[in-house]
Amino acid sequence: LPEFFVGHIAGIQGKSAIAIGSLIGSNIANMCLILGICGFMTRLDLSHKNIKEQLIFHVGLGFALWFVLTRNELSILTATPLIFLCAAYLYSLFRQLKNDKTDYTQDGNHFNPSTVFIKLLAGFGMLYLGGELLVKSGTDLCVQAGISEYIVSAIFLAFGTSFPELVTAVMTIVKKKDTDMIVGNIVGSNMFNCSFILGSLGIYDFKITENFNFEISILIFGAIGLLLLSLFKKNFYRFSGFTYLAGYMASVGYWLKYF
Repeated sequence: LPEFFVGHIAGIQGKSAIAIGSLIGSNIANMCLILGICGFMTRLDLSHKNIKEQLIFHVGLGFALWFVLTRNELSILTATPLIFLCAAYLYSLFRQLKNDKTDYTQDGNHFNPSTVFIKLLAGFGMLYLGGELLVKSGTDLCVQAGISEYIVSAIFLAFGTSFPELVTAVMTIVKKKDTDMIVGNIVGSNMFNCSFILGSLGIYDFKITENFNFEISILIFGAIGLLLLSLFKKNFYRFSGFTYLAGYMASVGYWLKYF
């Protein structure tokens, strides 16, 4: 949701560099930075069948991004592969839920629907205000420092929108919860960021002027690496964590060249 609000607020204002940069940068931060940090803190098991299926979609997302972001514009037509991928991913998730026999009911866990609805509305409101502040502050920073909007969004705004995933991942490890939640959270966030949200930005008919080959390469090779670990039943641990953190540092270094 943070990425959704930032992307569409920037889209409404015609700031395509911020809209696309925040989503691409967020995906790289999720996969390379957050998973890399988690790999140093704990072993992540990628062998579960449901995780493996999600990782296949994650690889598909990289190639769909390559197709979409190498066009001359982002429109409803060119964004179609991302929307179809999102629909297929959702279908896969619902099918997994239907086949899941686990009983998640907790006795005595009662809640007031009215209270939940009010909290939901308050959360949406704060996300919208946060998105407005991120876009405005990012734009002001670019103007003051003479920095490309894409670079600021890919590094700083993307980290801001990815911060919830970082908190969720670290708290999962600290509280010794099932680490499947970490991988599912990261892959799910990336899928929604660049299939649903980036796909929905096609309504603004952006002209694509940036070259995204480096970023797409990072996302594709990173996604393939996770899938290979899953297929060979290897854990994502310290060496993997170091490799993915190095990928994030390489991305930041690449972006900083264009300051």
